[in-house]
Amino acid sequence: MIRNDQLRACVFLTVATLCWGLNANFAKLAVGEISPMQVVTFRWLGVVLILLIFARDNIQRDWPILRRHLPFLALMGGCGFTLFNALFYVAGHHTSAINIGILQGALPVFVLVGSFIAFGQRIGALQALGVSLTLLGVIIVATGGSLQQLSDFSINRGDFFMLIACLIYAVYSLGLSKGPRVTPLGLFAVMAFVAWLVSLPLVAVETWIIGWQSPTAKGWIIVSLITLLPSLLAQLFFIFGVKLIGPARAGTFYNLVPVFASIFAVVILREVFESYHALSLMLVLGGIWLSEKGKPKLVG
Repeated sequence: MIRNDQLRACVFLTVATLCWGLNANFAKLAVGEISPMQVVTFRWLGVVLILLIFARDNIQRDWPILRRHLPFLALMGGCGFTLFNALFYVAGHHTSAINIGILQGALPVFVLVGSFIAFGQRIGALQALGVSLTLLGVIIVATGGSLQQLSDFSINRGDFFMLIACLIYAVYSLGLSKGPRVTPLGLFAVMAFVAWLVSLPLVAVETWIIGWQSPTAKGWIIVSLITLLPSLLAQLFFIFGVKLIGPARAGTFYNLVPVFASIFAVVILREVFESYHALSLMLVLGGIWLSEKGKPKLVG
């Protein structure tokens, strides 16, 4: 039974990270087909409608507790879902899917640093080395491997948006550890609804600035895939994986996101995988591995 649970968890978590890796490619495919804020709005509207159908019992059962934490959940959903996604899809207009995937892959280290700043969580020597390696990898990919850009403090606009998005998501991840104890589906449903509400002013501002541009047929297909795969399927599979093997072991699977994003970018988008991409990917993954290995052992 244990082996079966581990095998199912591996399948669930691998599929989840595969979907998140695809999302970096969806961000590029959406350019010219559907605007960034339209993607965010229609994505979360689709998730809300699906959850209202399939997770209604969870929402009703958890509502008395969820209602007492609405301000907190509004902040979490607005930041972790809406703002992160808005910056994520805007970044797709200015940088490559490979860059998006690698920068997104650094999230576990951002969370580790955030835990130190917010909660005083101790960082060991190996973890500090891992953080340093990951940040070096981020700098390399953000500057295109160019020492000139580094000396000029020049960074691609899309990479900058993606870094800000990752910082926002790291804060969201830390905030979730203080969230109410309810079913994951109930919690996810409320935050998804908030994400959709918060996205409405953003799409209104976007329409005011550039005008309403109706999504193309390809745009509707892309946002449908985003709704079903990274938004819904990946989230649910990650929840199932965490239930089977716990959050610590499940979190290590997130290292696969930049790998899948890079593979899909080369195969689907025909992007060129440069030598500096390989170096930064090794540094990011190596840094995360050291950070995980250097975690203080729990006693008792």
